[in-house]
Amino acid sequence: MSMFEDIPVDVGVIYEGERIRRKDMYVELGGPKQEAKFELVRVKGLDEVEDGKITVVGPDLKDVQEGGNIPFGIYIEVAGKDVEEELEGVIERRIHEYCNFIEGFMHLNQRYDIWLRVSKKSFQKGLNSFNYIGKVLMKLYKSELPFIEKIQVTFLTAPEKVRQIWEQAMKIYEARDAKARGMKDEEVDTFYGCTLCQSFAPSHVCVITPQRYSNCGSISWFDGRASARVDPKGPVFAIPKGELIDPEKGEYAGVNEVVKKKSLGAVNRVWLYTSFGYPHTSCGCFEGVAFYIPEVDGFGIVHRGFKEVTVNGLPFSTLADSTAGGRQVDGFHGISIEYMRSPKFLQVDGGWNRIVWLPASVKERVHEFMPKEVVDKIATENEAKSVEELQKFLEARGHPIVERWKAKPVEVVAEEKEEVPAVPVTGLAGVPITAGGFKIILKDAKIHARKVIIRAIKTEEKKKR
Repeated sequence: MSMFEDIPVDVGVIYEGERIRRKDMYVELGGPKQEAKFELVRVKGLDEVEDGKITVVGPDLKDVQEGGNIPFGIYIEVAGKDVEEELEGVIERRIHEYCNFIEGFMHLNQRYDIWLRVSKKSFQKGLNSFNYIGKVLMKLYKSELPFIEKIQVTFLTAPEKVRQIWEQAMKIYEARDAKARGMKDEEVDTFYGCTLCQSFAPSHVCVITPQRYSNCGSISWFDGRASARVDPKGPVFAIPKGELIDPEKGEYAGVNEVVKKKSLGAVNRVWLYTSFGYPHTSCGCFEGVAFYIPEVDGFGIVHRGFKEVTVNGLPFSTLADSTAGGRQVDGFHGISIEYMRSPKFLQVDGGWNRIVWLPASVKERVHEFMPKEVVDKIATENEAKSVEELQKFLEARGHPIVERWKAKPVEVVAEEKEEVPAVPVTGLAGVPITAGGFKIILKDAKIHARKVIIRAIKTEEKKKR
């Protein structure tokens, strides 16, 4: 007899990665339209948790208007003699995985960025109450994490209650994140990896170090250690660092070996502290994106909650699509907000001296971790809404990036075969450009060309290599 006989839809790993488009959606929970949304796990005493209790605070699924979008929160309380507070983040991250086991129930992101949808088809099958979601979560938690002896789940849809708990949750997240600050990658022999997002990004392997949080922002090095200890066969696992190949780029033999194995050979090398060469892969649950702006030879940053277009005219969704899916894309880098507070933050690329634009809300969150000499030299949407405005701002403020623009021009001679329209390019210092299957690497170059000719390599020539 199936453990989900009392659930009106199927439950299983085959539904991981299922996307529910707007036209197929019955209702949307949280997501970019809602500021207040969260998922939170708290460890309690055995006498504080009523095992199996499910509570819905606010309208249930059947009471929500079709096609609507509502604030949403999932609050889970767990207890057990072997359950420690440091496991909260580990248990919390499993909400993503377990929700996606449910047919017609899509869960994206984490913590304060959650975005869920219920499909019309599953709603019509009877998935019309959060009680069913709660039952699935509790059964999966008890089955896969047996150290949990008691569990109770609360779903919140009442706007005032969601906001109240959301404000508390934000403080809890910050307290967890602060624990790992101060530790250095060089001080440990083991990193941790996570493949929870491989249902959406098959070749993605998140490498978690003391100074590089998971892309989603919800798993610290301490969380990884705790998870690997209590569930050694689970999606979070130890990565022996192995030989240090390059301390500046952050390349380790052990990391390369594990990532190659876990990505089934799709990714062979990882440089942890740069957006170029062999950058860390990106899933789809990352909190933000660092994106290269060639016109100024600097990086912009945008987070998931930014609703406007960025300084280069693109919204978060477009930039996210440019780096998601477990790919290594030069100049596009999925990151967590916490990684922006790290001394290792894009250190190969120049760190904060290379950042030229970011939303004001993100700047406010991380400004105390930014070098004081560049805080006022980095633009937000309030100072620059276009690349032209950004260039003027950077020059007026004396941003360090301006010095990079003074590189001497070089001449480039290319072979004729296929014409590409002329494009003015400036300040492309050490930047790989990928397009149409070609990669061009420009070292400290300013180029002024009437035309660029690129010749494709014939198949026979490729095979000889």
